[in-house]
Order: sequence, then structure tokens, then C-alpha cells
Amino acid sequence: MPGAGKTRKGAAARKKVAGKTEAGAEFELRLYVAGQTSRSLAAFANLKKICEEHLPGRYRLEVVDLLKNPQLAQGDQILAIPTLVRKLPEPIKKIIGDLSDTLRVLVGLDIRPAS
Repeated sequence: MPGAGKTRKGAAARKKVAGKTEAGAEFELRLYVAGQTSRSLAAFANLKKICEEHLPGRYRLEVVDLLKNPQLAQGDQILAIPTLVRKLPEPIKKIIGDLSDTLRVLVGLDIRPAS
């Protein structure tokens, strides 16, 4: 049978190169916060700055306020806040905290620093 034994790789798998995310990959990010606390606001501001600098035009960001929608924490198994979840490209990655350490965020999300 032609093509037997071959598997098709998904788009997310093709976007990976040597363990790093390809430069043109689209990022789907979800930031879990709890209201307008200083840590939540800092995490949002830090993430916005990182995305604009290192992923301009290549990301979608959803902010989930767990005070308004606590049931949404279960799907991504959120245990602490603020938590950033990279949904795409796969694999899913999580970072907990205010995202103030830019290098830690870039490494944690497999994002190459902007040149």
C-alpha cells in the first residue's frame, strides 16, 4: 500500500526545529489571573511587552479572570496565579508568576529573542 508506515505531522510539529519553535510560528497564549491584583496587572503588562517585542503580529492572547470564571481553571489544571499557558504551538507549556524575568519567559515558551 503506497504511503504505508508514514505518518503526517501536524502543523505544530512542523513548526519545531531542533527543539526550538520556528520563527514564523503563531502563538496562542492564555494568561490566568485573579482580578486586578498588582501581580495580575504586572503579569499582563510584562507579557504584553514581551509579545510586542519578540512576537509582533504572531500571537493571540486571552486573559482569563478566575474570579469571574473559576470553572476555566480546571481545563488547564491551574493551581497558582498568575499562570501563563502556551496552547500553541504544541506542546503546551506553563509559567507561573508575574513574568518579570523576560529571559525565563522566552526560554520557558521556546521563543527566540528578537534580533
